[in-house]
Amino acid sequence: MSPIIHHHISSLRTALQPYRGQNNDKPDGLQRIALVPTMGNLHDGHLELVKIAKQHADIVVVSIFVNPTQFGVGEDFDSYPRTLDEDIAKLETVGTDYVFAPSIDEMYPVLPLPTSVLAGVITEQLCGQSRPGHFDGVGIVVSKLFNIVQPDVAVFGQKDYQQLAIIKQLVRHLSYPIEIIGAPIVRADDGLALSSRNQYLSKSERQTAPVLHQALQVLAQQLESGKMSQQAFERSLADTQTRMSDAGFTIDYLAVKTEALTPVVSDVADFNTGSTNVVILVAAWLGQARLLDNQLVTVTN
Repeated sequence: MSPIIHHHISSLRTALQPYRGQNNDKPDGLQRIALVPTMGNLHDGHLELVKIAKQHADIVVVSIFVNPTQFGVGEDFDSYPRTLDEDIAKLETVGTDYVFAPSIDEMYPVLPLPTSVLAGVITEQLCGQSRPGHFDGVGIVVSKLFNIVQPDVAVFGQKDYQQLAIIKQLVRHLSYPIEIIGAPIVRADDGLALSSRNQYLSKSERQTAPVLHQALQVLAQQLESGKMSQQAFERSLADTQTRMSDAGFTIDYLAVKTEALTPVVSDVADFNTGSTNVVILVAAWLGQARLLDNQLVTVTN
């Protein structure tokens, strides 16, 4: 069955209201609603988010909205691919119940928006340094979607690790009664993390792109191998950057951080005792495509 499409906030709210009432088939008399926020141009990674959502809820709503407030000057808002018909056909294959595809005017009656949801110091690093204001735009659109759909659970991909951390913080600090699920990165057979922006890669660039993940894997193995000096740690980071640069990447950042993204692991003593979970994060340009990837690492000593 094709998902039911809504373009207006009021109609979606009306459609979802019955599921918040009594349902005699459920032990608690209620049905759970899941939200999967997207900007469309869907790929298998997005569909995996929907499959995970269906494991945790009875009704799945997928939003498709290219959000202007998270794009900076000179970024690809105008050229970002909009493929609503194709997206709906894909969502039908994984049992999506509702698609929310609002216009910009529906979501933002006034622009510039006079209201802000500021993400705070967690944005002052990584993607936030090269894309100022980006996560504030994410914060406002996610807050609006949470208020419109009022889901019990929402699913986000771990490829955008910083975004996921910010959304978890937003839910915690604003007391949203929503369970946030981080879905593992979905990769192509050669290891490249799936992304809508991968289509910006030329044929030769697409052959090069898996080097990003391969370099992270090598660094992860080095960190997992045990204690290392500060000098060895810095050399490993430098070698990883060199491998990426030599392959043709322009590196935005390469960092090793705690799972909470603070503080930066700048002293290997931070993870030279006991067992510590860290995450390696990278953003790099390859041609016109800005690629993100990350890898969680458990360092045991």
